[in-house]
Amino acid sequence: MIAEIISIGDELLIGQTINTNAAWMGQELNKIGIDVHQVSVITDDEQHIRKALDESRERVNIVLITGGLGPTKDDITKTTLASYFHMPLIENEEILISIKERLKSRKLEMNELNRKQALVPANARVFLNKWGTAPGMWFEDKQNVFVSMPGVPTEMKGLMTEYVLPAIQEKFHPPEIIHKTLLTMGTIEARLADLLEDFENELPAEIKMAYLPSSPIIKLRLSARGQDRSLLEKLLKKQINKLYEIIPDLIFGTEPETLEEIVGRLLKERKQSLATAESCTGGNISHLVTSVPGSSDYYVGSLIAYANEVKINTLNIPVELIEKQGAVSKEVVLQMAGNVKDLFGTDYSVAISGIAGPSGGTPEKPVGTTWIAIGTPDNCIAYKFNLGTDRLRNIHMASLISLNLLRKNILKAGTVLV
Repeated sequence: MIAEIISIGDELLIGQTINTNAAWMGQELNKIGIDVHQVSVITDDEQHIRKALDESRERVNIVLITGGLGPTKDDITKTTLASYFHMPLIENEEILISIKERLKSRKLEMNELNRKQALVPANARVFLNKWGTAPGMWFEDKQNVFVSMPGVPTEMKGLMTEYVLPAIQEKFHPPEIIHKTLLTMGTIEARLADLLEDFENELPAEIKMAYLPSSPIIKLRLSARGQDRSLLEKLLKKQINKLYEIIPDLIFGTEPETLEEIVGRLLKERKQSLATAESCTGGNISHLVTSVPGSSDYYVGSLIAYANEVKINTLNIPVELIEKQGAVSKEVVLQMAGNVKDLFGTDYSVAISGIAGPSGGTPEKPVGTTWIAIGTPDNCIAYKFNLGTDRLRNIHMASLISLNLLRKNILKAGTVLV
C-alpha cells in the first residue's frame, strides 16, 4: 500500500512554518507498512485542492491531508472536500457538544465561527478531535481513502494515533515492517558502500538497506518487510550479526541510543568519571554529555579554555609550549587532557583545540585542523583531523568524533568493574 501526504497552508509555502507534520506522518505510516511516495504542499485554494486530489487518486491508495480546517474564513478545505465528494454539510451533535465543553473549560463564549466547526460532510466518517475543535474526516472513493485532519501538530498526531492509523490497518492489512538502524563512524559513505558491496548483494529479498549519512555519522538502516514478523526478526538478526563481523570497528551503536548516551552508559557501568577541556568546540562536548539524564553520575565538569590565557593560567599549559608549537598542536592537547584530568580528579578526559574557521588558518595549519586528546587512567593519546571550512559543521563533527574516540578508549581499557 502506498500513500501521499498533502499539506495545505500558505505559511508552509513561504517558509514561515516548517512542515514537521509530513515528516512525522511519514515515520508513523512506515511503521505500519505503508510507503509514502509523495508529499505535496499547496495553498488553501479550492482549485489547487481539487487538482491535488485528482492527481493523487491516480497515484496512491491513501491520501492524508493536513491544514485548512480552522474556524477562520480563509480555511476552505472542509467546504472544498464536501463539494468534491458531493456531500452536503450537516451539523454533528457530538462534535458541537465537544466544542462547547472545550470552550467552556477555557471560559470562552461560543460564536458562529466556532459553531461551524461542527459542520461535517454528510457521509464522511468523522473522528472526534479531543485535542482541539476541528474534527478529522475520512472519505472513501472506490479503492481510495482520503483523510483530512487539522494542521496543528498536537491535534494531527492525536487523531492519527488514536483513529487514523488503526483504521488504515483495519482496512488495508499492510505487511509487517521492521527497521533496525546501526550507527557507524570512521569512514566516508563511498568507502563504506565499497566495504559492504558483497553484503548488500547477498541480502535476502525481504531485507533492504539504506545509507543515511549525517557527517560524521553514517546510519545503516535495514528494513525487513513481509507477513511473518517472527521470520523477519530472525532474518534481521542474522544480517546484523554479519555487519558486526564485517565492520566491527565502525559500528558504535544502534538507534535510538545516541553516542553521548552510549558513552555515559559505559562510564556508569564501570563507575568511572569524565572531565573535558574544550577550546574550538566552546563547550559543545560538555553540552552533549550533560544532555543525557543521569550524567551527574559520571560527568564532573568542563573547562572551556578558549583563549590562550585560560590555557596558560588555569590549565597550566606552559607559555613556552604554546609559543613553540601553537595552541592547535599535539603537544598542547596532550597537556590539556592530562591537566584537566588531574584538576578534576577523573578517570577519563577529553581535550580539543582546533581552527574552526572560516578564518584563522595558515598553510601549515589550514582551517579545519583539529587536535583531540583522550586522557585515560594510564596515559593520554592525541589524534589529528582535517575537517573542512564550515565553522558550525566543524564544531559538530569534532564534538562527535571526540566522544567516539573516548568510547573506543573506554572499551579498549578492559572489562566492566564490579
